[in-house]
Amino acid sequence: MLKTMLPLCLLGPLLISCATNGADQAKAPAAEPLVQVKTRFVDTGCDWTKPIYVSKGDVLTDETAKAILAHNLAGAKQCGWKPSGK
Repeated sequence: MLKTMLPLCLLGPLLISCATNGADQAKAPAAEPLVQVKTRFVDTGCDWTKPIYVSKGDVLTDETAKAILAHNLAGAKQCGWKPSGK
């Protein structure tokens, strides 16, 4: 008797869990979820760049002086660098 009841007790829940009543088939298919991707740029240049200061003993070419000036003006505009008063 135990040999007969054990397989029935084990198969019962399996058979019941697979049963459907057909109601799920009548539903409309679920819409695909809407995924929005937004790119965000984080500028960390102000964290690691600093103004370039020139001492009185430095000898610069015109091109180097223009490059330093462009760097410092861009930093003042983008990072809010202020003149040091040196």
